[in-house]
Amino acid sequence: MHADPHAAVKVATDADTRRARLKELGALLTGHLEGVIYPPLSDVGDTGHATMAYTEQAAAKMQMGLLERMNPMSEDFEDKFGHLEGAVTHHVYEEERKWFTELYASAPDADHAVIAKRYSEEFNCYMSGGDGAAMFGGVSNATGAPQRINSSKDLVHRSSAPQT
Repeated sequence: MHADPHAAVKVATDADTRRARLKELGALLTGHLEGVIYPPLSDVGDTGHATMAYTEQAAAKMQMGLLERMNPMSEDFEDKFGHLEGAVTHHVYEEERKWFTELYASAPDADHAVIAKRYSEEFNCYMSGGDGAAMFGGVSNATGAPQRINSSKDLVHRSSAPQT
């Protein structure tokens, strides 16, 4: 997969390649954390963020469904895709910079390994190629920067790392 899945869609020069890159991005969005991170986030008292995150995730999936039916080389596609990219980038920023850090600080220590294991399992359900944590750890969703997630502590480390 391209280091920046949004860029991979945008730079595709033909309809078939753009559709293929959009499908890869869709798999990445589907192999997301909603069933792993959002429930414990709610459990530690952050139900508002968990609910907002579920809503944003559902909206992104609906937009992906609409994009799949559009001419991938059209201006309308590019406009809609630009809006989706902005929404996803903001969503990931909120997760990586705020919610993961809050979850790590609030969740009992015993939950950290469980969350990291479930994250890897869930992601691996949607992405092929072996270990979900190692595969997802290849890049940040938002920045394309190298990442590796072995535990929920890595989620916090990733969240608190300075932006370059």
